[in-house]
Order: sequence, then C-alpha cells, then structure tokens
Amino acid sequence: MVRTPLCHQLGIEYPIFSVGMGALAGPSLAAAVSNAGACGVLGRVSGAPASDLRLRIQHLRTLTDKPFGVNVIIANPQEELIEVCLEGRIPLLVLFWGDPAPYVREAHRRGIKVFIQIGSVEEAVAAADAGVDAIIAQGLEAGGHVKSTTALSTLLPEVVEAVQPVPVLAAGGIATGRGLVAALSLGAQAVSLGTRFLCSEEANTTPEYKARVVESTAKDTLYTRLFNIGWDAPHRVLRNRAVSEWEAAGCPPPGHRPGEGSIIGTVPRGDTTGDTTLELVRYSSRSYPLPGFRGDMEYSVLYAGESCSLIHDVKPAAQIVRDLVREADEAMEQMLRR
Repeated sequence: MVRTPLCHQLGIEYPIFSVGMGALAGPSLAAAVSNAGACGVLGRVSGAPASDLRLRIQHLRTLTDKPFGVNVIIANPQEELIEVCLEGRIPLLVLFWGDPAPYVREAHRRGIKVFIQIGSVEEAVAAADAGVDAIIAQGLEAGGHVKSTTALSTLLPEVVEAVQPVPVLAAGGIATGRGLVAALSLGAQAVSLGTRFLCSEEANTTPEYKARVVESTAKDTLYTRLFNIGWDAPHRVLRNRAVSEWEAAGCPPPGHRPGEGSIIGTVPRGDTTGDTTLELVRYSSRSYPLPGFRGDMEYSVLYAGESCSLIHDVKPAAQIVRDLVREADEAMEQMLRR
C-alpha cells in the first residue's frame, strides 16, 4: 500500500480516514480505525454540551494511543467545542462548513494539525491561505451534509492543482480499494470514508439502519434539504416514507410538509445533560436512529452516500481498513500488469 507524505506527517500507516459522523462516530469506531493503522475521526453528539465532547475524547484515549481526529462543525459559533479540542491537545482537528482561519494559529501553537472539508475550489484556496494542514475535497456523491455541487472526479483534481503543495484528501462515493487508488491517481494523498464506516460493527447506530444502507444503491439516495430542522443545509439521504410522502404532496416548503413537527421516535440520551430520552422530530437533521431507537425508521433521516452501491456487508472497522488496503494493492498490481 502506498504510504503518502501525509501518512508520514501524521504517523499513520495507511491513507485512510473515517468521517466524524456526529453521534454515529463514537470513540469505539474512531479507535478501531486508528488501531488498524488508518486515522479514525471522532464525532460529537449534536446539541450536547462541550463537557460531553471532553468525555468522548477522554474515552477515545483509553482505547488507542494512535493518531486520531475530532470533527467540529463550525457553521455556527462553536468556541467551547474548539476550546475543548485545544485544551485536550488532540492530534488532529477536522473542521467543516465554515472559515477555519480563526482557529489555525492557536491550534498550531498547541501542536494540533487542522484539516477543513470543503465543497469548492474557492473555499479550498481560502483555507490554504488560512494555513490549514490539509484539505478534504468532498464531492456531491457524499452522504450526510454536503457542501459541494460538483462530482468528486471533477472537484478533486481542480482542488489539488489550486492548493498545491497543501495535501488534499478525497471524500464522497469511495468505499473500495479501487476507489482509493482512483483518488490517489487524481492527486489525493488520502481518502475520507463515511458511508463505508457507517456499515461497521462499531458505528453507533441500529442494525436496521446499517442493513438499510447495505441493501441500497446510489439511485436510492436523494440530495435534498428536506431534513432541515436544526440545521438547514443540503444533505444526501436514503429515500424512505418521509421522502415519498413529501414528494407525493408536491414537495411543499417548510411549514407545510406532511406531519411536520410530529414526534417520530425517541432515543436514549448518551450525553451529560441528565435527561434520559430525546424525542426525535420529523424532518429534524438529528432524527437518525441511534442504539435504543424506538419509533418508525421510515420517518428518520437516514444519511448515506452514493457509495452504498458498493457496500454489501457490515463488518469490524479494522477489517474494513484491511480490505481497503488489500483491494488497493490488488488494483495497483493489475494496472502494472496491464
């Protein structure tokens, strides 16, 4: 397996990163990826206090002594969350949906590397000028919240050319070793995978959600703003009854959607707020089914990327890393033979 300069900079064996998918990417998933020689990224529980993120980082450190990252969405002011990361001197701060400039200098002063996920060449150039250590180019194929409107195969080489020598990672539509090799051939120094690691044993969600992703293909996904309560931003999800009923009603705007505001289920709270359950509202960006979910998944938000076409099983995260490396090696050998 190719060990890129970014691997050497971070002290990892393989140019593979997992995505910090909010509450779905807990300490167990991040640690399993890092312990396998890649780089796991911890997510945060949306709406939980900064103290909860501190506990998640502390837990992660009991599970691995390898490099890892922590994902923070900076669409809204997140000073307390950033401060938790800075105080904890995490190896890598992974930012998304905002300007990284206010955080780079202090992070570097504390020995923390800063990555930012972007969706356009202009955003990438601004991030490079701000001094980030690497840029994650996210293509339109990605699951979850998606800032890009361009396919990865077009965006990635554009970004690599625009920001060189800043390292670039590829995200969106990648789930196999062949996809990893393709990304490297387009100039990426690593890949960042969300949907593939969502279908890992360690991902913090229900078996039913994982099975739904495994059974789906790219045509079963939808790029939309439908699940926008809590965060009104474009996202890619699996089609379910919430989507079909909205479409059957003529795709009405917020405030006029079928069943809007109704409770579609509950999940146990896993943060430090003291409440025992959290009610999930229809069309909420946070209504995905966590362990202990009680309700109808047909009305949950089911984030998934187009790479679900390439995912056929749920297995341990470490096995996913090993399979990606093996598939990449085989793909490169085949190209050499040809």
